[in-house]
Amino acid sequence: MDTIRINRALLSVSDKSGLIPLGQALARHGVELVSTGGTATALRDAGLAVRDISDLTGFPEMMDGRVKTLHPKVHGGLLAVRDDAEHVAAMAAHDIGAIDLVVVNLYPFAQTVARGAARDEIIENIDIGGPSMVRSAAKNHAFVGIVTDPADYAELIGELDAHGGATTLAFRKRLAAKAFAATAAYDAMISQWFAFADQQQTFPDTLALTATRADELRYGENPHQHAALYLPVGPHANGIAQAEQLQGKALSYNNYNDADAALELVGEFRDGPPTVVIVKHANPCGVASADTLLDAYRAALACDSVSAFGGIVAVNRPLDGATARAMVEIFTEVVAAPDADEEARAVFAAKKNLRLLLTGPLADPARPGLKVKTIAGGYLVQSRDNGRVTEAELTVATKRTPTAAELTDCLFAWTVAKHVKSNAIVYAKGGSTAGIGAGQMNRLESARIAAWKAKDAADKAGWDQPRTIGSAVASDAFFPFADGLLVAVEAGATAVIQPGGSIRDAEVIAAADAAGLAMVFTGMRHFRH
Repeated sequence: MDTIRINRALLSVSDKSGLIPLGQALARHGVELVSTGGTATALRDAGLAVRDISDLTGFPEMMDGRVKTLHPKVHGGLLAVRDDAEHVAAMAAHDIGAIDLVVVNLYPFAQTVARGAARDEIIENIDIGGPSMVRSAAKNHAFVGIVTDPADYAELIGELDAHGGATTLAFRKRLAAKAFAATAAYDAMISQWFAFADQQQTFPDTLALTATRADELRYGENPHQHAALYLPVGPHANGIAQAEQLQGKALSYNNYNDADAALELVGEFRDGPPTVVIVKHANPCGVASADTLLDAYRAALACDSVSAFGGIVAVNRPLDGATARAMVEIFTEVVAAPDADEEARAVFAAKKNLRLLLTGPLADPARPGLKVKTIAGGYLVQSRDNGRVTEAELTVATKRTPTAAELTDCLFAWTVAKHVKSNAIVYAKGGSTAGIGAGQMNRLESARIAAWKAKDAADKAGWDQPRTIGSAVASDAFFPFADGLLVAVEAGATAVIQPGGSIRDAEVIAAADAAGLAMVFTGMRHFRH
């Protein structure tokens, strides 16, 4: 059957928004309202006639409301195939009346977890009857409508008005698909809570992850690819996906990817001095910390002004007008900041294609979490790379101990290298990057590229010498041979930070000693693929 007249509706909602107008619309079409607990009270308070679920079932609600809709007169009324003679006979024999519409949204499990409720309260907010009714109604969508989202109430009312109090099969199909997605997401949230929070499992036997589509993007990495943005269901850390876009055209797949890379890196400096990160194709091309955001931006831009054109910028402080004016001097795709003052907003407002994203407080870079990557036929899952090293954890490998300034530069370069595609080499001096070599198939080439970029930056800026002179150099993994380190020596580096652990460490240490370098080992690698 296509069009089904609604004679009886069962309403049981935790979220009461839009409930009264819906109830009034149903009553206007002569629909009998059956309801439970607080939903029934809200409808009655609005002057609507409501039949209690216990009157329908002939059985009282009990066990603090845990048992109220789990009854044959409810599920028989939902699951009966109306044009099956045996089903119709069973309904008549057991005095089961048909239910033509279910309006349900579930106990607020995610919200209960998010506000830090005790375990017993969390367990009580696992809905049982609600998902059971949703699934029964959705399975029998040929005859029953199921609405799980208040955002669909207006469409439901329009459907009733257009079809004389009835719903169409196309409408019921669409809502059934949404209903099954809702119960799947709900069960996934509960599964995640049990696995990660309650049982402290890192990799549960079944990884249940769900997300809701926030937006369809213009295209993927390339115009022939399709793309969309999905947001996780349930508690999550604030990130680029939750940022408020103040202006500019819609973000693309690549914009999101690059902005995420920029925000993750600048988050490493959330408790440090004003810091600016410029990213191009998911790799930082300039990073700097300074006394002011403007000075940090200028220093970051000077590292590689060519790559910065059309790049993504992230900052760790609210954006001010002076910095905004400097940023708009070149073409920039996206700027992400915790906030922006009125002057900065006005500057950007004059650049209609520049996207300004306000992220709010930056997430803790040390937060736990999982990274999921698709591969053909499966998923690779690992914990976030939230590893960090302090000065006290470094091991001096050379005869010369680094100076205090060299140690500062080493740790700065190491932090940046963590966010550069492997093989990664980063030169840094005085709180800013001097040259970055990313994504090469061998470490030697990354060292050469980073040194060449530093020289090119100096030539473009009119400096007497590249900033690699007297710099610290970071390598995301150990130097397998001394050749990469010798390139750093030629570039003028005086200090090195690297994980150590190569079978040729002795050779590399000897080369560093011969050149008078200070070198420290972190004991931690930061591959990034």
